[in-house]
Amino acid sequence: MTFREFQERTEQYLIAIMAGRRQTAYDRCFCAVLFTLSRLYRTMVQLRLSLYHERVLRQRMLGCFVISVGNLTCGGTGKTPVVEVFARTLAARGRRVAVLSRGYRSKAPPLLERVRAFFFKDYDTSPPRVVSDGRRLLMDSAMAGDEPYMLASNLPQVRVVVDKDRVKAGRYAVQKLGADTLLLDDGFQYLRLKPRLNILLIDSTEPFHNHHPLPRGLLREPIKNLRRADYIFLTKCEKGRRLHHLRRFLQRHNPRAEIIECTHRPVRLQDVFSGERRPLADLKGRRVAAVSGIAVPASFEEFLRRLGADLVYAEQFADHHRYRQQEIIDFINGALNHGAEMVVTTEKDAVRFPRLDRRDLPVFFLRVEIDILSGRENFDQCIGRICFL
Repeated sequence: MTFREFQERTEQYLIAIMAGRRQTAYDRCFCAVLFTLSRLYRTMVQLRLSLYHERVLRQRMLGCFVISVGNLTCGGTGKTPVVEVFARTLAARGRRVAVLSRGYRSKAPPLLERVRAFFFKDYDTSPPRVVSDGRRLLMDSAMAGDEPYMLASNLPQVRVVVDKDRVKAGRYAVQKLGADTLLLDDGFQYLRLKPRLNILLIDSTEPFHNHHPLPRGLLREPIKNLRRADYIFLTKCEKGRRLHHLRRFLQRHNPRAEIIECTHRPVRLQDVFSGERRPLADLKGRRVAAVSGIAVPASFEEFLRRLGADLVYAEQFADHHRYRQQEIIDFINGALNHGAEMVVTTEKDAVRFPRLDRRDLPVFFLRVEIDILSGRENFDQCIGRICFL
């Protein structure tokens, strides 16, 4: 077993504990340990926030407009399509946009480079990874990370820069790539770089998981900290579904934030390997096999059912799982055994698919975009604040 496989299995076990799906005596004891650790984690998070608030730790400013897009929970809110719609809209209005990403689970630098950086303390002088300079795609998904690569592929006029130190990445984007607007991807907890606007995403179907911070739950920080947000996007909303209780709860914690309801709308199928585009109607009545490695695979599979697919076989991997060729071959054979006519995955998974010279079933990904259901005037106001400053 590789280290990454061990890491994924550990994550899946912890998520099962958090969700209460494991109830043995050992699991309950372990759950109590996690609860204690979550209290310690919560205290440390609040201490860190207070150090920044009291300016013991200093926030950096880069002399340009910085927008942070993030969430309170670990994954599952549909953040990447929201970052994409912000970047696309701002670029269309003449802003020179750069997306700054941590590049979660991207390929690490070579070992010798990391050792040299550790001993000689020159890590900060090495340039960040430029996935796209606004003209060309420069890295694959293994080097960039799946989400930065996906953003760079879909946003040809937007710069995408990856580095754990996003102050350094932002400075590089401004000085070397000519950016005047920085989008801090997954930035709600990244306090070193001071944003002009804080955009917080909340999954309307499961807003705060079990209300516990890590590692007992999926909250990265206490719910009360949503008061830092300037705009709150409620994702995965449905037309006609009332969210009065959730909206009142959010307004009680943050009366100044504007609330925008949006949904993830499937727009087409696209061949993972050839890029061929097909209409969603091709799913209706077809026997489909689904494979995914995302935070909330159930929502993806529900999309397929709503579009009329007969889901005959499904397999779920850990979030950000990087597929091996043999895994996909085995999955396709399992799909064939269940009578599937096609394989469908998510766009985020598609960038991690290995090359297959022989494909016994067509493999498509589901392209999803953001639709704003209510609060369009607030979104336009938000864009206006950025474009006219």
